[in-house]
Amino acid sequence: MQTDYIDLYQFHNPAFCPKPGDESGLYDAALKAKEEGKIRHIGITNHRLAVAHEAIDSGLYETLQFPFCYLATGKDIELVEKCKQADMGFIAMKALSGGLINNSAAAYAFMAQYDNVLPIWGVQREAELDEFLSYIDTPPVMTEELAEVIRHDREELLGDFCRGCGYCMPCPVGIEINNCARMSLLLRRSPSAAQLGPEGQEKMMKIEECLHCNQCKSKCPYGLDTPALLQKNLEDYKKVLAGEITV
Repeated sequence: MQTDYIDLYQFHNPAFCPKPGDESGLYDAALKAKEEGKIRHIGITNHRLAVAHEAIDSGLYETLQFPFCYLATGKDIELVEKCKQADMGFIAMKALSGGLINNSAAAYAFMAQYDNVLPIWGVQREAELDEFLSYIDTPPVMTEELAEVIRHDREELLGDFCRGCGYCMPCPVGIEINNCARMSLLLRRSPSAAQLGPEGQEKMMKIEECLHCNQCKSKCPYGLDTPALLQKNLEDYKKVLAGEITV
């Protein structure tokens, strides 16, 4: 990496909270690297509320990276506030919910309400990067119009939607779960032509080969019934292809 040290070293989505002396030896290794000057700060990323709370309570971490956007639940907001009380940095991943949020001004204005939150926007196009760069000089503020956008999106998206995190992967039969399980939303909230083309159809029809092994369901950090969600999205997709539904 051509550097003598790493500013922030984060444990990425462990199923448990690493601590000094535990069997994994993860925290001890990071602590040794910190003592040697190889890393300066120790943080943790996670999608599991229980692990996130344990990390805050432990007092061992300087930052928590956790999914957070204007689709957040009360439990997610509680986590942000708890980090602030613990003088712990909060890094918001999935700040655009994997591309399902398409109003960057509303996303920015929502995040700006929390002074201890640093969002990771995850842009996909140069135009999106330009938008966020422009907000440095003219940051959006919450207005009734933006608040209405947020209310509409929360009504449409909250519930059993897939965030596209990919922790359910890989699939034994090759289903691209992290996109197929949210196809209904992608068709309605992003350009649909590519999704409806031959390659997109081939990916969606792989759902018909699902073994219902439930491996994806057991690995989902949001507790989604992934096989059922895949089937629901496939049924909707077929209706869109047949022209029964317009997107």
